[in-house]
Amino acid sequence: MSLAPPVPETNVLAVASHVVSGNVGNKIAVFTLQSMGCEVAALNTVQFSNHTGYRQWKGTRVSAQEIRDLWDGLRQSYLDDFDMMLSGYVPGAAAVEAVGGIAKELRAKAKADKGHEGRFFWVLDPVMGDNGKIYVAEDVVPAYRNLVPYADLILPNQFEAELLSDVKITDSASLEQAIAVLHERYNIPHIVITSVSLPLKGSQAPSVSNSRAQSPVQSVPPSTKTMSVVGSSMTSSRKPRLFKIHFPVFDGYFSGTGDMFAALMVTRMREAVHHDDAAAAASTPAGGLLLRDTASWLSADSVDVLDLPLAKAAEKVLASMHEVLARTCEAMVVELRRAVEARGGSDKVDSETVHLLRSRSAELRLARNLECLRNPEIEYRAEKM
Repeated sequence: MSLAPPVPETNVLAVASHVVSGNVGNKIAVFTLQSMGCEVAALNTVQFSNHTGYRQWKGTRVSAQEIRDLWDGLRQSYLDDFDMMLSGYVPGAAAVEAVGGIAKELRAKAKADKGHEGRFFWVLDPVMGDNGKIYVAEDVVPAYRNLVPYADLILPNQFEAELLSDVKITDSASLEQAIAVLHERYNIPHIVITSVSLPLKGSQAPSVSNSRAQSPVQSVPPSTKTMSVVGSSMTSSRKPRLFKIHFPVFDGYFSGTGDMFAALMVTRMREAVHHDDAAAAASTPAGGLLLRDTASWLSADSVDVLDLPLAKAAEKVLASMHEVLARTCEAMVVELRRAVEARGGSDKVDSETVHLLRSRSAELRLARNLECLRNPEIEYRAEKM
């Protein structure tokens, strides 16, 4: 098996949170991107001891001015030549606008390079909330709405897609409407809604109950739920080209999955476009426009939905996610049991301590599972909607 990185040489600016311990935000994004062969510059928007899922942490958030200062420092030393940008959690509307200013500057440089408008690609994860609740300041929502038109690919969850589109997603029809609104309103080329929990047309979602009571050290029960990723690359007239990928969900709460998904989408999108360009160059006369030189890497209208780079990238991303989560579930059972027993057993450990130990054991296992990132086995395939 080839040890060569799956992507060509790629410089990425990763803007997200940072934790001293654990795998979320830039901690997971930088590792994932570097493991896939990218050079990464990390601009950290918070510095926390651990992620907030522990319900206790220490640390600070950066200000909008500090973000601008860090960017100015990169620029003055000629360290601002990036092929791609990934942005995740940003604290506050002013900081979101500062991050957007960086992306706009990089976008302007790409547009000025005529014939190579695709030399910069921005993947935006508009982190605002989940499960019907906003967990950022209210003014962050309009700040993201102002920035979305400058991105190439956005990765909202179902709730964030509702916030951006003003469409309540309750079924397949409203989901398709929300994506159509996002393409039309914002002219956003690529969309992946990362966690669609409702049943979709043509997808059978099992509803098996599991009534076993869990002790603090019980094994993670078998998955009984399913979810979907739904994506679209628009046509030249801003019409959706929709696909879905249906997959089982591991029971339990795992922080950092969205950050891992986003980082993998950066590399797999780059890989898919590079592969398509290589195939096109081998079968067509020289002189044709390569996809990587096309603004936003947007495929021609004639390209079938399942042949879109976005669909092929999403398949590989979910394959890696599934394998890493499976390994994490296996390891967390052993680690949690050992940690509880070291404190005298489940009868001696209070509920708050159990929560902290469970949070620690549920940190995503990446360092010893690089093969899951680079060479996953694809089990769940994209389907047309």
